[in-house]
Formats: sequence, structure tokens, C-alpha cells
Amino acid sequence: MKTTKYYTAAITCFIIWGFFSLVLKPIHAYPSLDILFYRVFSCSILMLIIAFTFKRKRIKEAIETFKSMTAFEKRKTVLLNFGGSVFLMANWFTFIYVMNHVSVKATSLAYLVCPILTTLLAYFILHEKLSKTQWMAVGLSISGCVLLSYANIMDMFFSIIIGFTYASYLVSQRVNKGFDKFIILTFHITLAALFLVPFYPAYSGPIPTEFKFYFCIETIAILFTIFPLFLNLYALSGINSSTVGMLLNINPMIAFLLAIFVYHEPIGNIQVIAYSIIFLAVLVFNSHHIFAIKQRFTTISRDSK
Repeated sequence: MKTTKYYTAAITCFIIWGFFSLVLKPIHAYPSLDILFYRVFSCSILMLIIAFTFKRKRIKEAIETFKSMTAFEKRKTVLLNFGGSVFLMANWFTFIYVMNHVSVKATSLAYLVCPILTTLLAYFILHEKLSKTQWMAVGLSISGCVLLSYANIMDMFFSIIIGFTYASYLVSQRVNKGFDKFIILTFHITLAALFLVPFYPAYSGPIPTEFKFYFCIETIAILFTIFPLFLNLYALSGINSSTVGMLLNINPMIAFLLAIFVYHEPIGNIQVIAYSIIFLAVLVFNSHHIFAIKQRFTTISRDSK
């Protein structure tokens, strides 16, 4: 039960991201790079203001912690945080591009592929152990993804790229410990902003003038970036990256429903079966925690009588 708060953080994060298309689609006419530029710049400015206004003590502690590290630990910390920023930025760009220029279903598939990639990376790199039941869940998830890719191999190609970048971010941040999560996230996003600044004059389009664009960008920055990413990092501090990765399936399931009922994208029986299999995989993978919660409530109910 100690991990329930971390599960709650991860689930909340992925539910929020499931509705991302609702605020991204209205600005699909703008170039993907422009959306990326304004999203990253806005997030960075907001987070720096918050950090230097309310988190100055944490910033000092982070600096002192880094200074006290050995040379090896410093190199590892720098690599994890620079790498995390690159993976995050690559994931954002590919996601925006595919969402607006390929299909909502392709991005949905990406975050079905991501849990599989996360689990495999965590197993081989972090040596996270999985039970036989959890490996069975991974197998179910793979079978669901194979079914989904059968109709459109290009969707799978784009999905693997998006999924790999975020899986790499999850795995790298699982071992990035010792610092305040908000400070880490501020560093990642600010570093991404600094990396993008030189490209802005050459690759950005005309400065947007529509209120709708800025409203959507600020909503994306606060509700769909800063808040869920913080929850994501918090979840990683308490549960395995493979578990967080598998819970990520909540995101594409919501996106899949939006693709059907909001965007009216054509959906076949194979896709419905595939998503049902993947939903079952999520339940199987986290069955130990579901049963623990059920047992806890049963015990409480019995004791109260």
C-alpha cells in the first residue's frame, strides 16, 4: 500500500495525457516546429519563475548535493539530465508531428508500443525483475500491437520512434535520484529551450497572432506538460519504470476513444480487439497491486463491522 500514491500519480498523469489531442488538434494548422518552440519556451519561462520564486532553497540544496558528489557521480548526473532533456524534446517533436500530420491513431499506437520498449529497456539496462504474470502481460501487449500494425506498417514505424524516445526518458529518470523533482524537470525543459533558441530564427514561421494559439499553448504548457511530467517523475521515485511504462497504456486507450467518438477516424474490428487485449494486459501486469488494494479494503470493511 506504500506505493499507492505513486500509482495514483502515474495514473493521473496518463489520464491527463490521454486528452492531449483536444487542445493540440485546434492548432494543427500551425507547423509542428512552431508548436514545439512555443511549448518549450513557455514551459521554461513558467518553471524558472516558479523555481526562483518558491524553490530557491531547493536550488541551493541541489547545487550542494552536486558539489558533494564524486567525479564519477557528477558525470553520471550530467549525462542523465542532458540525455533526459534530449529524449524529452525528441519525443515532443515526433508526437506533435505525427498527431497533426499522420493520425491520432498513430500517436495512440506509439504509447502502446512505449510500455513494451520501457519494460525491455528496464530489464536489460536497469535489471528490473518481472514476474511470470508480468511477462505474460508484456506478451499480450505485444500481440495487441502486432494486430494494430497489421493494417498500417507506417503507423508502427512512427509509433516506434515516439515510443522509444519516451521509454528512454522513463528509464533514464528512474535512476536520476537525489534532487528535487521540480528542479530536475525545470533543468530538462530549460536545457531543451536553450537548445532550440538558435534554431528559432531560421525554422519558425510568422509570429502567431491568434488568441486561440496562445491559449492552447499555455494550456499545453501548464496542464499537459508541467503538471503531468512532475507527476511522472514523482511516480518513478516510488515504482519501477516498467510499471510506469505499462500504466502508460491508459493514455492511448483514451486517445483511441477520442479518435472514434470525437475525430471520427475509421476504426476496424481488429483495432477494437487489439485495444481490448492491451487493456487486459494492463490489468494482468498490475494485478498484484489491484489484489492488494482489494484485500486492504476487505480487511478494513471486516474490521469496521
